[in-house]
Amino acid sequence: MPKRILVTGAAGFIGRNAVEELNRRGRDNLLLVDLLGTDDKWCNLRGLNYEDLLSPEALLLQMERGRLTDVEAIVHLGACSATTERDADFLLENNYRYTRRLCEFSLKQGIRFIYASSAATYGDGTQGYDDDDKVTKDLRPLNMYGYSKHMFDLWALKSGAMDEIVGLKYFNVFGPFEDHKGDMKSVVAKSYRQIVDTGKVQLFKSYDKHYADGEQKRDFIYVKDAVEVTLSFLEERKQNGLFNCGTGHAKTWKELVTAVFHATNVPVSIEYVEMPEALRGKYQYFTQADIAKLRAAGYTTPFRSLEDAVSDYVQSYLNNPEKA
Repeated sequence: MPKRILVTGAAGFIGRNAVEELNRRGRDNLLLVDLLGTDDKWCNLRGLNYEDLLSPEALLLQMERGRLTDVEAIVHLGACSATTERDADFLLENNYRYTRRLCEFSLKQGIRFIYASSAATYGDGTQGYDDDDKVTKDLRPLNMYGYSKHMFDLWALKSGAMDEIVGLKYFNVFGPFEDHKGDMKSVVAKSYRQIVDTGKVQLFKSYDKHYADGEQKRDFIYVKDAVEVTLSFLEERKQNGLFNCGTGHAKTWKELVTAVFHATNVPVSIEYVEMPEALRGKYQYFTQADIAKLRAAGYTTPFRSLEDAVSDYVQSYLNNPEKA
C-alpha cells in the first residue's frame, strides 16, 4: 500500500482545493485534519475521497502514540487566517506552536513537510517582497496573524529546519470553497454578492497620497494556481526553503472588481467608502510577490491572468452555488 498524505486545514479554503487536486491525481489515501465546528464548513468535504478525518487534538495524540508511521508527507494548511484576530495567545498556540510540533515530528520521522506561511509577514511592504532568507529576519508584520506566521518562519530558519522543509508565503488567494470564511472571504466573492444584490461594489477609499481610490494594488492569485505551486513540492523533494506564492504581478482593486462585473455581465459601478479607523494604520497599499526564487527552484508553470481566473470562479462556481 502506498503511504498516506496528511492534509491539515482540509475542510478550509486552500486545503479543500488541495485535497480535490490530489484526488484528481489519483490520490485518495489521504488523512485529513480539521475542526468542523457547528457551521456549514463540513459541506466543503462533499465530493472528496479520503480515508479518515481527525481533529488537530486527535492528530497530536496519534503522533504521541506513534501511529503515523505510514505517512509520507504533511501538507500543513490549517491555521487561524483571520488578520483581525486579536487573541494573541490563541494565534501563538494555533499558528506557531502547533506548526512547530508538526514540523519537529516530520523531521524526526523523515516525512516531507510543506506549510503555509503568509504575505502578511511582509508588513507594510517598505522592505519589499523578497523571500530571500537574509531579508526575512528583518520583516515587521502589521498584525498578530502575520507575526504568528513570521515566528515560525524565523524558528525554521534559525534551527536549520528550513533546509529540509518548504514554506509558502501565500499572497491574496481567491477561489472556490471560501464561503465559510465569512468576513475574511476574498473581495471577488464579496463583490460578486454585492453586484448580484445591488448592481454596484463598495471599495475602501485610499488614505495614501500615492494611491488614488481603487488604485491600491495587491498580488491576487487564483487558488488553483496556489495549489499547483504547493503540490509541486510534493513531487520535487530536493527543493526546500521559504518561497513566495503569488503571480509576481500586482493588480488594482478596481481592476479586480471590474473583472467581476465583466464576468457577471453587469455595468461597472463602484462606490468608495471610508475605511474603518482600526484598519487605516495596518493596511497594505501594495503587495507583489518576487517569484524569482520560486522560478529558480524549477516551478515554470505560468499563472492564470486575473481576468481568466475571475471568469472561471464566477461562471463555474459563484453562478452555481451547489458547486461551491
